[in-house]
Amino acid sequence: MTKAELVEAVAVQTKLTKKSAGEIIEVVFDHIGKAVKKDTRFSYPGFGTWSLRSRKARKVRNPQTNEMMKLKASKTIGFRPAKELKETL
Repeated sequence: MTKAELVEAVAVQTKLTKKSAGEIIEVVFDHIGKAVKKDTRFSYPGFGTWSLRSRKARKVRNPQTNEMMKLKASKTIGFRPAKELKETL
């Protein structure tokens, strides 16, 4: 599903305009991102949990040149689906 398809589905189900539905979706995802950044996790019961994960510095191989390079430590966001969501798949 794309963002446009999500906006369309929300607009149809809530009887809002696509513009309003799009703005609501933007606000929701913006707040999820801020919550993960601030609290290191965001949980939505029945759906799943987004959490901040740290990656250690490591050596990687450049596939084009076969040269070994150092990759800096970084942070990323992970998602763990809730049991209820997993059971529907």
